[in-house]
Amino acid sequence: MVAVATSRALSTGIQVGVTRAEALGAAQLVVARRLDDIDRAVSRFRADSDVTRINNAGGEPMRVSDLCMRAVRVALEVAAATDGIVDPTVGTSMEALGYDRDFAEIGTPGARSLIPAAGWRCVDVDVATETVRVPPGVHLDLGASAKALVADDAAAETAAAVACGVLVNIGGDMAIAGPPPTGGWEVRVTDDHAAPADSPGQTIRIEHGGLATSSTTVRRWRRGDRDVHHIVDPRTGEPAAVQWRTVSVTAPSCVEANAATTAAIVLGLDAPAWLSQRGLPARLVDAGGAVLHLNGWPAHGEES
Repeated sequence: MVAVATSRALSTGIQVGVTRAEALGAAQLVVARRLDDIDRAVSRFRADSDVTRINNAGGEPMRVSDLCMRAVRVALEVAAATDGIVDPTVGTSMEALGYDRDFAEIGTPGARSLIPAAGWRCVDVDVATETVRVPPGVHLDLGASAKALVADDAAAETAAAVACGVLVNIGGDMAIAGPPPTGGWEVRVTDDHAAPADSPGQTIRIEHGGLATSSTTVRRWRRGDRDVHHIVDPRTGEPAAVQWRTVSVTAPSCVEANAATTAAIVLGLDAPAWLSQRGLPARLVDAGGAVLHLNGWPAHGEES
């Protein structure tokens, strides 16, 4: 019998689902350990994290943990695959927008000059010495890809540990491992993963791989005299123009799905063609609420 538990970590909602109810407690423990590990490795808001030490190293190489090294390399792979549309050096841009602390603590920052991302190619990774270096003033933000990476890792490790099907959902980025329940996992896709069940959205079923949703309707704050959101175009340092308020994608992994949703928000009108070239099933909701289904994403089950 399917059982699901909810909690919070990394300033977002967490869901852990299992196909064997008695395995839920053990599954939660495995996922909690993985979440703590990734926070220690990549948080921009912890003084003791590897990423904070990289960002504050003044251009010097910084030795990092195996997990941080892997997260950086995955972020660079995502950047290469998206031609820099999703870029880990966007941390400096985020800070200029006022997102320089845990989201719950953001106030109303005054206007500061926008800073385009320096570009992922400036990140120097030396596997032999286990070091990562960025130029002075360049700050990494691995939030999106690292959250997806830990979802993939936690689902796979948990499924092996508890010997059943597992779903791990970290703030709308989810990964599935092991045998799914009959008919697949039932998932509600909305603008906000924490929205009530009767909110506008769509219910779908998935059996494997990853599903991610990126939205400009959540993680919003005031900057000077305007509202801004957390998905930044690295080419300008500006929040991405809101052609699509929400994009959801399924892919073989959560990392791939998350990269595609973030890229689609930034690409705007070019997103449908970009997603179709890659054959990625996607659901896009425009600023007015109109829904577009692409590449085999099911059209049924939409509820306004």
